[in-house]
Amino acid sequence: MNFPILYSFKRCPYAMRARMALKLANIKSEIREVRLNNKPKHMIEVSPKGTVPILILENEVIDESNDIINWVLDKNNIFKNKLDHNQKTLTENLIQTFDSKFKYHLDRYKYSSRYENVDIKLHRSECLKILVKLEKYISCGKDKWIFGNNINKLDICVLPFIRQFKIADPKWFNQREKIKKVRNVLNNFIDSNLFKQIMHGYRVWNEDDDPVYFPLDE
Repeated sequence: MNFPILYSFKRCPYAMRARMALKLANIKSEIREVRLNNKPKHMIEVSPKGTVPILILENEVIDESNDIINWVLDKNNIFKNKLDHNQKTLTENLIQTFDSKFKYHLDRYKYSSRYENVDIKLHRSECLKILVKLEKYISCGKDKWIFGNNINKLDICVLPFIRQFKIADPKWFNQREKIKKVRNVLNNFIDSNLFKQIMHGYRVWNEDDDPVYFPLDE
């Protein structure tokens, strides 16, 4: 196997995390874009839980986005900022909060039709509380990223979810005065070259296709 194989889905926040880490480290992979309602047989064979991202290495399969990021970090320190102990602890705690509480409420807010007896405003409010907490840790309204002007692990892990939260009701999101700094960081993310590169549209993979690679050559 010449390059790692990455099973991905363009809009999935977890897959976006993996693509950002690989792009920042300039690690080339064979990308296989999938549709989650029609998962390839090989994808299920290598990871029966059937979620993306999945990174297939020579002697290992990594099927959790945080584990893929950590694998990349073991090879290449892709983040320029030197975080202090408190920032490192905060990073891991906030990622856990987004992966559990924020994701739980986001799903019931953005995809309310999938659930029974859902109070959309309640779940939206719970998401907002987490963003207000995040707002406190962004030191300056002009900072490009959460901990300053260099991207870090926290950015690539939480911004894809915040983007989905905004998409659910952009007008409402843009009117929230309590999260101005969060909104500025999100806008920087969406306007960044990194975002454009990881959101390139790949055709859905079929097993007879020639390999397609990520990231694209610039």
